[in-house]
Amino acid sequence: MKMRTLFLIVSVLLMNYAANAQYVFRGTIENDAWSGDAYLSIVDDYRKISGVHAEQIISKTSIVDSYFEFKGNNLDLENRIYRIHVDSCDENVQSTNHFNGHCDNSQEIIFIANNKDTIDLPISGNNQMFCSIQSTNIKSDVIFQIDSLKELMRYDYGDFRSEANRKLNNRKWFTVFQDFGEQIDEPLGELYIYNFLSDRSGDLYDYYRQDLETNNYYEKLLNRLNLRYPNAVYTKQYENELLSDKGIIASQSQVFIPYITPLLVVSLLLNLFLAYWLLKAKRTKKENLTNQLTKQERKILELILQDKTNKEVASEIFVSLSTVKTHINNLYKKLGIQSRDELKSLYNN
Repeated sequence: MKMRTLFLIVSVLLMNYAANAQYVFRGTIENDAWSGDAYLSIVDDYRKISGVHAEQIISKTSIVDSYFEFKGNNLDLENRIYRIHVDSCDENVQSTNHFNGHCDNSQEIIFIANNKDTIDLPISGNNQMFCSIQSTNIKSDVIFQIDSLKELMRYDYGDFRSEANRKLNNRKWFTVFQDFGEQIDEPLGELYIYNFLSDRSGDLYDYYRQDLETNNYYEKLLNRLNLRYPNAVYTKQYENELLSDKGIIASQSQVFIPYITPLLVVSLLLNLFLAYWLLKAKRTKKENLTNQLTKQERKILELILQDKTNKEVASEIFVSLSTVKTHINNLYKKLGIQSRDELKSLYNN
């Protein structure tokens, strides 16, 4: 009888706790450029973890005196991936930008949270919206840590640019990211790493394909996801992608396949469609971005893709070096990039 009474008391307490659970995500915007509204999104598709996606937005709040706050109790009690973004797009084109998943003038932060979390988002000034995360959830800043690791990787790649150095760095950083993923003990953070390493449009995709053939890390990650988040959409998405990629590798490694299962055929067809869709989307994106450029900027773009230096570009189009630098800055801003390497990656892949 006593045990039954104790069980009922604990059950009531747990129900009250769940009913009263409430999240609070708040921050302060120092830069006057970020005014208007802030948007909270839930990321169910980790392939759309970054950007502006209208279908993911679950809440909007006004920025008042540089402060914004999201509060409620309608989120999942399990950890999920969330994104807050602000933008300074003109109101007349804002809806279009959100629909297309792109906004030139925007900043975002991606974090892990649940319905019980209180998160403060301190910021730096100038071009950076957020610089750190303070949260009741020790896993909230995992993605921020991974982004910091990416910055170290980019610095490492830029130290000496050669094909040999790139290959060595590919092997090194795959191991670094995977080891870090296991250490953080948060499968959602590992999915963020996987999304980066297996991006079909990225420089590391070929190495990922090779790694998938021999490394059992990916099966271990699936096990961790099934244990921690068995019902999450991320887990099923990852399982399907893993099956598809392995099917492609298996089909390419055999000269003759006597029997192909219907599942493998469907997997191959889906992967072919996805590859075609990604290629078409990338071409469309490049065309849309290029159409924003002036005639002079397009000429400079062509010369940069030919590995011309700024001085050579200035001589080619008969303008001063400072004018070339101004055009390049405008070019980078319109394309949403920050370096020649990013420009070449955008147009040469």
